[in-house]
Amino acid sequence: MTAYVSALDLFSIGIGPSSSHTVGPMRAARDFADRLVAGGRLADVRRITCTLYGSLGATGLGHGTPDAVLAGLAGLRPETCNPQDVRSAWSHLEEGDTLNLAGTHPIPVGKDDVGFEPRTRLPGHPNALTLTAWSTDALPLSEETYYSIGGGFIRRDGDPVRPVSAVPQPLAYSSSVELLALCDEQGIGIDDVARANEEAIHGQVGLDAGLDAIWNAMHVCVEAGLNADGILPGGLGVTRRAAAIRHQLEEYERQPQRERDTSTEWLHAFALAVNEENASGGRVVTAPTNGAAGIIPAVGHYYLRFVPGADAAGIRRYLLTAVAIGSLVKANASISGAEGGCQAEVGSACAMASGALCAVLGGTPRQVENAAEIAMEHHLGLTCDPVGGLVQVPCIERNAIASSTAVSAARLALHGDGTHLVSLDTVIETMRQTGLDMMTKYKETSEGGLAVNVVEC
Repeated sequence: MTAYVSALDLFSIGIGPSSSHTVGPMRAARDFADRLVAGGRLADVRRITCTLYGSLGATGLGHGTPDAVLAGLAGLRPETCNPQDVRSAWSHLEEGDTLNLAGTHPIPVGKDDVGFEPRTRLPGHPNALTLTAWSTDALPLSEETYYSIGGGFIRRDGDPVRPVSAVPQPLAYSSSVELLALCDEQGIGIDDVARANEEAIHGQVGLDAGLDAIWNAMHVCVEAGLNADGILPGGLGVTRRAAAIRHQLEEYERQPQRERDTSTEWLHAFALAVNEENASGGRVVTAPTNGAAGIIPAVGHYYLRFVPGADAAGIRRYLLTAVAIGSLVKANASISGAEGGCQAEVGSACAMASGALCAVLGGTPRQVENAAEIAMEHHLGLTCDPVGGLVQVPCIERNAIASSTAVSAARLALHGDGTHLVSLDTVIETMRQTGLDMMTKYKETSEGGLAVNVVEC
C-alpha cells in the first residue's frame, strides 16, 4: 500500500495550539454534527455530551480541546474559523448558554457536558473522544468515537486504519528503498516523485496553487510572530521572544562593521515566531503537527533569505520533498506525540525539513534520504512532556533547536555521496519501536519529565 499523503492534507492550515488536541477534535466534532444533519436527526437533538480519553483528557484543558469540540459542533472549521471564536467556545460558557449545533439548531450547553477521563485509554489510539447526541429519551440518538491520530487527521472508530486512496498514484512507494528505486528508474528527484503523485490528485494548477497557499500561510504566521510582543496565555507567564530577537538582529545588521553570521539567529527567530503564534491559538500550518509547526517554515525562510538563487519554485520543491519524507514517517511510524513522544513530532518535522533543504541545495535523492535519516536519528527517544499541558515549555525552544539540527544535517549529508550505514527506513522503524517502549507518562500526558519537575507559578 502506498505511503504517500498529499501535501494539501499533511500541511493543513489550521489553528493552535495543537493539531491532535485542537484541530483533530474540532474536525471530529464537525463530522459528528454533519452526520446528524445527513441522518435527518438534527432537529431531535436536545443535548450533546463529549468524553475525552487518555492524552486528550490529561492535557485537553491546556490544549483548548473542550473549546475545539464545541466549535466543531457549531460547524466551525479549523482552516477557515476565527481563532478567537474557538478560544471562547467552552472556556467562556455561562449558565443558560446555548450552542447552535451544525450552525443552525440551538441546544443548551454547559461546561459539564465535556468530561475528562485521562486514565482511560481506548485501544484505537491514546487520543480518543466519544460524542453522544441525546433527545428527551434516556437512550442516545447517536454516539461515535473518534481518534485524533496526529497532524489534525482523525479516524472514526470502525473505519479502516489505512484508507485506500480514491486516485491511483503513478509513482507509489511504501519505503525509502522503494522511493529511491523510483528516483533511479525514472532519473528524477524525490520532489518529482511527489509532484507526479500530487498532480494525479490535484492537477498541476491545483497543486501549485495549494502549495503557494500553504507557504503563504506559513509566511504570514512567521511575520505575525516576528511582530507580536507580550505574555503567552495559559498561566506560565512565558514571554514572547521572536520580536525582540528580530529587533536585535535588524539593529546589528544596520551597523557598518559586522563580524558574525546571523543566519542561525534568524533561523531561531523564525521558528520561535511560529510556535509563539501557535501557543497563542493563532493561525498556523500543521507541519506535520502544530507542536512542531515552526521547523519547516523556519528552514524554508532560511533558504529564501540566505541561499543564493532561492525562489518560489524552490519552495515548491522544498515542500514536496518534505511531504514525501513525512508520508513515510506517518505510514510506518507515527507523527503523534501521544503515540510516539516528541520524537514523532519534532523528530519527524526535523527530518522533513532537513531532507527538503538538502534537495533545494542540490542534493541527490540519496543525499536527501541521508539528511532526513541524520535528523531523525538524533531525535530518537525524545519525550513529549509539556509543562502545564501547554504547547510552550519545552516545545517553543525545541522547534528552534531542531531547525538548527535540520540545517546541520542537510549540510552534513551534502559533504557525502549519500552512502551511509543507517537507512531512513531503519531509523523510522526504530522510532516506532521506541514509541511503543516509551512510558505513557512521557507521551503528551504531562505526567512525567519537565511537566512534573518544573514548578508552575
